[in-house]
Formats: sequence, structure tokens, C-alpha cells
Amino acid sequence: MKNNSVFYSFLVALIVALGGFLMGFDASVISGVNEFVGPEFGLSKLQLGWMVSCLTLTSTLAMLVSGRLSDKYGRKVILRYAAILYFFSAVYSALAPGFTHLYIARMIGGFGVGASLIIAPMYIAEIAPPHRRGKMVSFNQLNIVLGISVAFFTNYLIVKLGGSGSDFAQSLGIEKYNWRWMLGLESLPAAFYFFALFAVPESPRWLIMNGREGEALGIMTRMSSEQEAKDELKQVKASIAGQSKNERIQISELFKPALRLVLTIGIVVAVLQQITGINAVFFYAPMIFKQTGIGTDASFVQAIILGLTNLVFTVLAILFVDRFGRKKLLLFGVSGIVISMFLMSYSFNSAVYKLETGAAQELKVSAETEELGLLSLIEGKEYQNDIEFKDALNSTLGDKLADKYQGDIIAKAITINPWLVLIGILGFVASFAVSLGPVMWILFSELFPNRIRGLAIGFAGFVNSAISYLVQQLFPWELANLGNSTTFLIFGIFGFLGLIYIIFKLPETKGKSLEELEKFLIK
Repeated sequence: MKNNSVFYSFLVALIVALGGFLMGFDASVISGVNEFVGPEFGLSKLQLGWMVSCLTLTSTLAMLVSGRLSDKYGRKVILRYAAILYFFSAVYSALAPGFTHLYIARMIGGFGVGASLIIAPMYIAEIAPPHRRGKMVSFNQLNIVLGISVAFFTNYLIVKLGGSGSDFAQSLGIEKYNWRWMLGLESLPAAFYFFALFAVPESPRWLIMNGREGEALGIMTRMSSEQEAKDELKQVKASIAGQSKNERIQISELFKPALRLVLTIGIVVAVLQQITGINAVFFYAPMIFKQTGIGTDASFVQAIILGLTNLVFTVLAILFVDRFGRKKLLLFGVSGIVISMFLMSYSFNSAVYKLETGAAQELKVSAETEELGLLSLIEGKEYQNDIEFKDALNSTLGDKLADKYQGDIIAKAITINPWLVLIGILGFVASFAVSLGPVMWILFSELFPNRIRGLAIGFAGFVNSAISYLVQQLFPWELANLGNSTTFLIFGIFGFLGLIYIIFKLPETKGKSLEELEKFLIK
């Protein structure tokens, strides 16, 4: 019986966590699309940033309301609507006739991202036994990184198929419509998620809060033994005793003195997860790697390696989070993030840029663009940083042409150790995956009381998503105006400040029921 209950609870958690897969895929597939949509539509750096970040903007808005909506209509219902939004966004994106339609389609998908990002870990925490909660909530993060990895791989596969010249690829228009294929593929897992959710029960805690105790007990009994289910039912009822199920919870309640500790922790961790640059690295991975001069194909391959590293270390986090606890993983991971960002800053700061004699002619021939011959004007000149070199390119070729061929030109000019950059980025991703990636959502699901959990997680997620939006929107501008070295240095400094907070302020939450944590944390 126990093995059956464990299997059932894990199966339900895995199905619900497929929303994380869609979120990871939807967010990261754009890293490959950037390479083709930017030149095709003639986008500026800020427009490129907007195309990437507009999804996060609407997901931020969705986080403000999805928690409250799930409190009213149920966790499962909101997740089904999220699946519909994912599907519609993928199809609309693939068929978008222009830039305006494309970012509208992505904004629609953002509403699904915001809803699933908040509701999936909340639901899993509400069905999971205390001793398995960290592992089960981490399933959502595991699916996010799976989605990221699959997006990197399918992007690379589409690029290779498009350039293969095969009849199969040409008949499907993969070369001509490569970025449309990248975006449209998401419709398949979105449809599967919608139908799979019919096999998932409603959250028993939500049922209890809505007076449906009999249904809740039946579901709890499938997750654990009958006696454990009855004991848990009593604890949940006690934690919400005296509260009317029809009472409308105001957001002002989050700022009451009793919740000051948990709200502060939630906000700090929410900001820290994004302000260290994780989505800038993932969403612009090929662009970053091209800054090292390795070329387009190699940059897509290294993006795949990035996704696999993220996957491996997320699995390690799932194995260790209930053994070592949340705080130890955060201390280890954030320390690695700081070191990795400082290493990347040092690597780019040490780079020099110089086009040797004859490079302009080679670039002109390979690109079949006569205007690249103008690069002979800067041949033999050495530039000490990427800002100086990019300014010289823009002055020589004009902004549009320089942007289109920047990666190929940098590959000819840069002198850098690309392996050092790769180690820095992989170290950063590994450190994030084993700590801030899964642990933030675990803490969100544990910190807040039953009665306001939906609203509180929605608010913390809103803060997290708002910072993510700002990072994504500004990252191309930062690379162009501050340079690679300064941009990564800023991320490292933010990580160091977060590490100090974790050392002195973060409590350990492992091994306690949600109701026990409520008594411990709510003063």
C-alpha cells in the first residue's frame, strides 16, 4: 500500500510539473530564434530585448492574479487554462506574419508561463509528505531545465537540418522558416499537458479550504496511509480555523508584522534568483558564446552543453535537498555563482580585438557582401575591449550591417580563451541549478500560511518575474554599452550581496510539515 501511495503521489507531481517543461521550452527556445528574427525584421537591441522579455512581462502580470484565481477556482483548473495558452501561443508564434504579431503571440504565452510557474510548485507542495516535499517540488524545476535542454537541442537540430540541403528539410521549409519551426514545436507538449491534467486530482488543501473535506480525505488517503491522512486533515483544518472560506484576502495582509520575516525572505530570494543573470545567460546563450568568436554552429552546440549541465545539477539538487537542507545548498550554489561570474568578467576583460591584414577580404567572400570590404579600414588596429571594437564596427559598416555580421567579424578579431568563458558559464549554470533554481520554489511553497499561500506565492513570483523581465530587456543593451566584462561583474556583485543575506538571515525549513512551519515562522 505504501509503495502504491508513493508511486501515485510521484506520478501526480510529475504530470503537474510538465507545466515547468513548457515554461522552460517557451522561455529558452527564443535563444535560437534571436539569431534569425533579428536580422530578418531588422530589430534594434532594445527591440530584440523586448521580443525576449515581453513573455516575462505578461507572466509577471499573470503571477499577480493566478494565485488568487487558483484559490477561487482550484489549482487544477488554472493549470488547464495555462496549457491552452501555451498551445495557442506556439501556433500563433509560428504563423506570425511580422514582428508585432510575434511579440503579441509571445505575450499570450507569458500568461501561461506565469500561471504554471506559480501554481505547479504550490500544488505539489500541498500534496507532498513533509519528508519528500523538497524532492517533489523540485520536479517542477527539473522539468523547467528539461524544457530548456530540449529547446536548445531542437534549435540546433533545426539549424542543422535547414543547412543540410536534404529534400526532406526543403519540403518542410525548415531552412526558410527555421525560427517558425523552433517556436511551433511547443504546441505538441502543450496539447499533451492539457489532456494529462485530467488524470490529476484537485489539491486536497484547496478542497478543505472550500469545505469539501470528504473529497480531500479520499485524495490524501491515496497519497499516504489512512491514519496519516486523517492526522494531516486535522492539522490543515486547525491552521485555517476561524477563517471564512468566502473571506476575500487583501494584499495588505502580506505586509502585516506577523508575515514580515517570511515575506522578506521570499522577496530577497526572488530577486536574487534573477538578478544574478540566469535568464540572460539562457535566453542569450548563443549570443554570449558568439562573443568569444567560436561561430554560430559552435555557439548552438555549447548552448546544448549548457542545457545538459543544468539538467545534471538539477537532478543532484533533487537528490540532496531533503538530505542537506535548503540553506546549505543555497550557500554552496550562490558561492559558485559569484566565483563563476567573476571568472567570466575577468575572461572578457583580458580579451583583445584585432583584424589581421586580409581578414576583410575573407569575410567579404564568405558572406558574399561587398560592403564588408570596408573592414580593411580597421585592419591592423588593436582594441582593448569589446566596446571599442563594436563602436569601430558600427562606424565603419553602419549599425544594421555590423549587427548582422558581428559574430563572424568577432571570430576573426578576438583573442580570448573561450574555454575559460565556457567554464565560467557552466560553473554558473551548475551552481544555479543545484541551489537557487529549485530551492527558491521550495521555499515559496513552504514559507507562507495555508490561507494566503496562493496570494503570497503570486506576489513573490511577481517580484521574481519583474526582475527577470528587467534583466532580459536590458541585457543586449548592457552588452552593447557596458561591455561583457562589466555586465558579468555586476551580476557577480549582486550574487555576493545575496550570499551575505543567506548566511545571516535564512532559516532551515526541511523536514517540517507546512503547518509546523507556519507556527515556527509566523510570529
